[in-house]
Amino acid sequence: MNVPRSSCRYQSRRDDSSLRERLTALAYEKPRFGYRRLHILLRRSGECINHKRVQRVYRESGLCVKRIRRKRLSRSYTQPAALAAPNQEWAIDFASDATAGGQRLRVFSVVDAFTRECLALETDTSMPSRRVTRVLQRIIEQRGRPEALRSDNGPEVSSRHYLAWCVERRIGTIHIQPGRPMQNGHVESFHGRLRDECFNVNWFWNLWDARRKIAAWKIDYNQHRPHSSLKYRTPEEFARDWSNAAAPSECTNTAPPKLSQGQALRAPAAALTQLRTTRSGPSYEGEAANHAPPVV
Repeated sequence: MNVPRSSCRYQSRRDDSSLRERLTALAYEKPRFGYRRLHILLRRSGECINHKRVQRVYRESGLCVKRIRRKRLSRSYTQPAALAAPNQEWAIDFASDATAGGQRLRVFSVVDAFTRECLALETDTSMPSRRVTRVLQRIIEQRGRPEALRSDNGPEVSSRHYLAWCVERRIGTIHIQPGRPMQNGHVESFHGRLRDECFNVNWFWNLWDARRKIAAWKIDYNQHRPHSSLKYRTPEEFARDWSNAAAPSECTNTAPPKLSQGQALRAPAAALTQLRTTRSGPSYEGEAANHAPPVV
């Protein structure tokens, strides 16, 4: 007939109205059932019908179940800058274990990404965001404020309280992309050592026993365990060597390190004040007279 194949279409003469009515009734009765389960119900009722026909009528009738898509967090990621001093970035994360009685344990870890020092290993049965900020505040009072905190996207480090706490203290927050744990590789590597050398070789009888053994391992990690990325020096040895190298020389005009670089390794101000007040002699009196405030 010289009819082009692209314009020739077959029109089915089958009547699917009865099947459409039955499918619609079953779909209203079971709104979360798909065409496969509805086909099983039709077969149970005595209908001998092909599942492909059920699927076609099911779709034509607009009865497809709407899928509830999970909201996935999307974050942009930039390559981190090379670290050059302590307290530039702290890496935080959580590890889990259990006691002999089956009680779940959560361990909050804080690691300095430059010196590899373990700053905290807080162990408890739960670790809400307010407990996290209390631990971080205790570390800040001892060694100073970090420039940024790197973490995953867990509820403890994404809550309003945690974010407001960081903004109030001018601490940057770096959240890694979901499903990319190696973007926080320093603390992930640390957790590998923690599980291999502490969790797997110890039997925790209860919470207090776990706290005691984990605290002892933290001291051994910082003071005695050689670290391969630090040329097999301990984290405290590396921090001490960096402090000595960054200290200003007496015979040169080398400027002292910035506050953010050296604040973790300087002597406390109370010790400096005590040294100044214990000096005596005419030279000290002359210095005090030169620096005495003017009398108004």
